[in-house]
Formats: sequence, structure tokens, C-alpha cells
Amino acid sequence: MADSDSCIEICTAPSPTATVIWLHGLGADGNDFAPIVPELQLPDALSIRFLFPHAPVRPVTCNGGYEMRAWYDIFSLEDFAQEDERGLVESQEYIEGLIKSENQRGIPTQRIVLLGFSQGGGVALHAGLRHSQRLAGIGGLSTYLPLRDTPTDTYSQANRDTSIFMAHGRQDPVVRYEHGETSRQILNNMGHSINWNSYDMEHNVCPEEINDISKWLVNCLDSTSDNNSYSHSENSSGNILNN
Repeated sequence: MADSDSCIEICTAPSPTATVIWLHGLGADGNDFAPIVPELQLPDALSIRFLFPHAPVRPVTCNGGYEMRAWYDIFSLEDFAQEDERGLVESQEYIEGLIKSENQRGIPTQRIVLLGFSQGGGVALHAGLRHSQRLAGIGGLSTYLPLRDTPTDTYSQANRDTSIFMAHGRQDPVVRYEHGETSRQILNNMGHSINWNSYDMEHNVCPEEINDISKWLVNCLDSTSDNNSYSHSENSSGNILNN
């Protein structure tokens, strides 16, 4: 495992042939999800570089202006009439830089998955759907679609058919389940096919969800797998990771 001021890097095997960029939630950092890599129990033959970047520290309005790691400012988790578009664009540009860096390391964009939890999931959806080249997959966990009223022409046609994984806890008190469901419906109406998964949990990640993420990653990155074999699920489970 490699650590730096901006990112934690974990490789599942030597000479990675794919990359997963995993974005943490509000107030956390890249260490939050690094322990999940062995829990995914990915096939030995699938060599993946996991990147867990740290968001910058900034004041967060919904937390009384307290400074914490955040991908963008959040004014309210109930009313999305006001959103920090500038912060989202800055994070999008940062993700674009990570993707370009991975390209320079020999990983083509179509072998890169962009995934995130909570606020990080919002950035993953925002940046991934606007990326000019096709990604292997885009995932949002316990999150919502930011700037959902923006014109559809801001989205890239390159990722129109990219696999999108979304998961949400039905008892989530932070990002309410309805916000995730509404985001799913918006993306469906735009023509995106969503792998939607819901679980009997709050604002966290559970074992069944980890298993579903693992299967989805294999489908996205293993060229020998049947990419149509993944099915939606409605699971019940206990909690293991909070944020």
C-alpha cells in the first residue's frame, strides 16, 4: 500500500491492468474505504490498482461552516435548490487529472471504474457521466445525483451505455432513500440503465453490498465475464462501515 498527501494506492496484484478510483464521503478521507479491498475477494487473476484520494479541506455550510474534507460545499441535504457547482466542477477536474495520470501509467480509460460513497458518490456520478471517454463503470453508494436539473447536453454520449451501479440503505437518515431513488429515476429517464440495489441498513456499507460491488467490478473489468449476468437486488443485511 502506498500513501501520499493526496491519495492512497493499493494494488491487488503486480502490474495492474485496471484502476478503481474510490471517493470517500463528507468528513472522511481516503483511509475510510481502503480496508474494503480484501473484503471484495476479487479473483486473483484480476490485477487492479485502487486509488483512494483525499478530498481537500473546506468549510461546509450544512455543518455550520466547520472545516472538513469535502469534495464540494453542501448547503442542505434536504433542499437541493442551492448547490456548489463551482466545487463540483473543481472536483470533476481533479478526477479528470487522476484519469489522465492513470492513462499515462498505461491504464486505458475503458479499464477505469469511478466509484464513490455519499458525497464521493455524487462526484463519481457527476464526473463520470461527463467524462469524454468511455469508462468501465460508474458507481454511487448511498448518494444522489448533483445538479440534476442541468441540461442533458452537459452529459457525455461516451458514457451513455456505461454500467452504472447504485446502492442505498432503505433507512438512511443522512442521504434519504428517496433522494437515491429519485436520482435513479432521472438517470433512467435519460436513457441510462442502472444496476440498482437497496439494503436494510442506514448510511453505511454492508456485507451483501460489498459482495454485489465485487460482482459488478468483475463484470466491468473481466473481459471474459458475461456483462449481462449482473442482476438488481433487494437485500437485507447488517452494517459494517459507517461514514
